[in-house]
Amino acid sequence: MKAFKKVIFFIIFEIIFCSIFGIYLVFYGPFTNIKEAFVTSAMTTMNHKYLASIFLNDKEIEKIMAKNQMGALNEKENENDIRVNKKDNEMELIDINTNKFQGYLLKVDNPSRVKVGTSENLGEGGMPLSKIVEKYRASGGINAGGFSDNKMTGNGGTPTGLIIEDHEIKYNEKLKKYPLVGFNDKNVLIIGDYTLNEIEKMNIRDAISFSPPLIINGKKMIKNGDGGWGIAPRTAIGQTKDGAVLMLVVDGRSKDSLGATLKDLQDILYDYGAYNAVNLDGGSSATMNYCGKTVNKPSDILGERAIPSAFIVKWGENYE
Repeated sequence: MKAFKKVIFFIIFEIIFCSIFGIYLVFYGPFTNIKEAFVTSAMTTMNHKYLASIFLNDKEIEKIMAKNQMGALNEKENENDIRVNKKDNEMELIDINTNKFQGYLLKVDNPSRVKVGTSENLGEGGMPLSKIVEKYRASGGINAGGFSDNKMTGNGGTPTGLIIEDHEIKYNEKLKKYPLVGFNDKNVLIIGDYTLNEIEKMNIRDAISFSPPLIINGKKMIKNGDGGWGIAPRTAIGQTKDGAVLMLVVDGRSKDSLGATLKDLQDILYDYGAYNAVNLDGGSSATMNYCGKTVNKPSDILGERAIPSAFIVKWGENYE
């Protein structure tokens, strides 16, 4: 009996010792990348910022955030660089697997098929992506713009920024400038901060608001650190120089897929030929639908998150 107690005591001691030693190594040892990933992840969530401050003081946290934050974006998109020349309606689903995360890349050759879809009661309540896809009888899609929950009527009720659907402004938060992500009449993906007057002159057919840009004019925007948003489920959209649209979703917050940084998204999209690309709403909203099926594993405990907007892929259309 004494020997058994000694073994139990030793096991408990080892667990406590290893836990404390592990925490020490992460925050005060040589594992800088792990420490920075932990801090940026904690500080960019709504409810878990306190986790970073348990182990580090405000000055150290500010230093890490500044190191990984994106710099000023001086690059202006040149939409004339995009030459939309694909006339087929091919759609390809590509598995994205690394030792850190799992995800999917949906390549849509014909950019005229990519539209904005919205929830039934926009401004009051959201809908799961699968229901938005079903509403438009689309062939797939990804979640798009940001939002806040409407406590009175349900989740996903209040979009942030601007939503344009088929040339019509469906929602306007009335900001001085909007972080625009959308397509113009030439089926070119437009990314950048614009006033409403500028947007109205740009012939934007479908758009939402989100940021930050990841690739502009073939140049990576994140040159130092990981982008400053930590590791999480992610969604992004990009366009190749010949017009194909790239939709990317990465799973996170599970043992099989921890999540991705903004730099991870940037590098994947760049490798697949993105000439312009931008981050979209992530976290528990990160969802991809393909041919009527949710292909990824959303991190929301209830399954698909209710959202106000999506980039959907309509069934094939020919260019005029």
